[in-house]
Amino acid sequence: MAETSPVPASAAPETADPSRPLMQRLADLGIATRTVEHAAVFTVAESSELERQLPGGHTKNLFLKDDKGALWLVVAESATRVDLKALSRRIGSGRLSFGKPDLLREVLGVPPGSVTAFAVMNATAGRIRVVVDHNLMAHDTVNCHPLRNTATTNIGRDDLIRFMRACGHEPTVADLGPPTA
Repeated sequence: MAETSPVPASAAPETADPSRPLMQRLADLGIATRTVEHAAVFTVAESSELERQLPGGHTKNLFLKDDKGALWLVVAESATRVDLKALSRRIGSGRLSFGKPDLLREVLGVPPGSVTAFAVMNATAGRIRVVVDHNLMAHDTVNCHPLRNTATTNIGRDDLIRFMRACGHEPTVADLGPPTA
């Protein structure tokens, strides 16, 4: 796996590529990654071809809000069937629903279709609770969008958890349900 390289100060503005600050943060933490560019994907179904090409666990990410106002980022293995009613019992939340796009942009700094575990770097510590699927932790490496849905970044499982912690978020690893058949 290739090391991420630092972004030179003379590089294009961060708005040109939202993944640039992420790659810099990973490099600053000494975390090795490998990123593959691809056409935009918005759903797990659309990314199935990528899953066959890239080793490791693949994610689906849910930005949720419970009826008590708590915000949740759920990072599930792509094959895990997530039932929101059952999930609320498993993680001890109120009734869960999907967060609105404006709230998603405000809290995680990404548009719908680009929700990713890496977006924790944009969230204020304590603003969102992060739950990671225990099925995902069975993989040595994990594949996530690097704050945009036109690339996939492969990162070591333990490095992903370390990254989340470095961003001020202590992830909870939980059983989110069985993989789909």
